Amino acid sequence: MDTLKKLRFLNINSIKILAAVFMFIDHFGLMFYPQVMWLRMLGRISMPLFAFAIAEGCRYTRNKLKHFAMLFGLGVICQIVYAIVDPNTLYFGILITFSFSTVMIYALQFAKKCTFEEKAVWWKVILSWTLFFALVTGTYLFCEKFTVDYKFYGCMLPVFASIFDFHRIPAPAILKKLDALPLRVFCMALPMIPMMYVGALGVKVTCYSFVTIPLLLLYNGEKGKRNMKYFFYIFYPLHLALLEGILMLTIWL
Repeated sequence: MDTLKKLRFLNINSIKILAAVFMFIDHFGLMFYPQVMWLRMLGRISMPLFAFAIAEGCRYTRNKLKHFAMLFGLGVICQIVYAIVDPNTLYFGILITFSFSTVMIYALQFAKKCTFEEKAVWWKVILSWTLFFALVTGTYLFCEKFTVDYKFYGCMLPVFASIFDFHRIPAPAILKKLDALPLRVFCMALPMIPMMYVGALGVKVTCYSFVTIPLLLLYNGEKGKRNMKYFFYIFYPLHLALLEGILMLTIWL
């Protein structure tokens, strides 16, 4: 058991940094060397890492409204920029994808709490689970109607990672035992299978996202020494602006 703990050396900060590096590689390849497929292959590792980080954020945050508002608010700002750059294309980026994920996870947490609280009320249980499945259905229909980054299955990655999340939920002991890292990672891998078949890059490229699985199994459940709570919110628009600026310079020169 001690040996296993020593092998788990990645904290959530490390996972976010790895995800950011692979995201930068992916977008660099997309913008400058789209014919070099190994750059896109490495980029497939990024999204599941960020998806797991989103699930962990929802697991531990105490201010759910602020957490969602930060994610969705920045997503809206990015959408405005997308609309200015390309007014003819209606495209919803990864921040909107994860905004859907976050709402569904909070609804799932609420349904669990209603189900397992000491004096559960039957109508509240039914209503809470109806709300959760309504949000899942609504997300699916939205993703079918509009172009959303990583589509419906991408929205579901963090949700599946949260299925057996019983942190701060008064669930029975037998269910608490299921709240283990390997099972949460395995559940998140399930929607990655159909995601391979709906991506524009095809199965041969998208399958590299499964490299994420052994990486996540090295997660030690810790945050890390530095406060990188807002790292993803800052890095995402910043690296896109940097790459776009470099691309414009190369065109002008």
